[in-house]
Order: sequence, then C-alpha cells, then structure tokens
Amino acid sequence: MNSEATNGAARWYVVHTNAKQEARAASNLRAWGVETFTPKLKERRYNQYTGVPAFVIKPLFPGYIFARFEAGTLLHKVCFTRGVRSVISFGGIPTEVDDQVISVIRSRIGKVGYIQVDERLRSGDKVMINNGPLKSLFGIFERETKDADRVALLLTAVNYQCRVVIERELVKNVG
Repeated sequence: MNSEATNGAARWYVVHTNAKQEARAASNLRAWGVETFTPKLKERRYNQYTGVPAFVIKPLFPGYIFARFEAGTLLHKVCFTRGVRSVISFGGIPTEVDDQVISVIRSRIGKVGYIQVDERLRSGDKVMINNGPLKSLFGIFERETKDADRVALLLTAVNYQCRVVIERELVKNVG
C-alpha cells in the first residue's frame, strides 16, 4: 500500500459488488462504520405491450459503489463484507478516488435524490424518439416547454411535418 493509504485518513475507493447487490453491500459496509455513496438514476420505461410508463430506479454504476474508509485498518473487513466482490485495485494497491470526483457526482443529484443526466438540446438538432408510441420516428428539436419534462418537436414522417409535445426523456439527439 502507498503511504497515503496507511496514514490513518479515510479515502474514497470504488467497491465492486456482487451482481445486483449494491444496496446490500452498502448496508453491510455502513454496519462496519464505512461511509458509502451509491448514486442512482430514475428512468422512465414504457411497457412494450401496453405502452404504460413506469419509473425504474437503477444504480448509475451497476455493480459498483463508492466507500470511504481507512484502507490500512479496514480493507480486509471491506473485502470480506457480504455483497462485496472486491475493492478496485491496481498492482494490489486499492485505487483511491479523489474527493472532487465524488463532489462532482453529488452535485448532479437533483431535488428528488437521483442523478440528473440531461442531454443538452438546441433548436434545430435532429432527434430520434427512443421510446413510447412514437418510437423510432425522427424530428427536429424545436424548444423546451414550460413543463420541464416535455419538449416540442417538428416531427417528420412521409413528406408530412407536424408539431408534437412529448416527454423529454423520450428524445435522443442523433446529430
């Protein structure tokens, strides 16, 4: 281990978890007194048969969490905690994550507790609708609406153009 990892200061590390056990690993690590951070996304998905939307909460980094601990004394306990597969290391030395990286990720957390990953769209951008009843149709981004979750598009289909207003997260910039 490097001298920084053994000087008694807690540092952030990336912990590789067992499949779909991020919450279990985080809970068990907290029982050891280890601070954890598991950034999550809230994503709207549509049922492929009914078209009904539902929200799914998933980890930003599936299979990984961040943990803050003093590697010199807690590394062994962390590695053998239920739900943990390993601590990401290079050359057998746990790889530290800079506090600024954690701060940047935390700064992207919205009011409801989930990471906001907004793709910036500009008027005139060509977009594709990636889900919902208009899936796979192309259009031109026109503007955002007063409702922050919706956008106005000029939809192009078979030599006909019309204006539609749909959920923002259904739109993907294609160039």
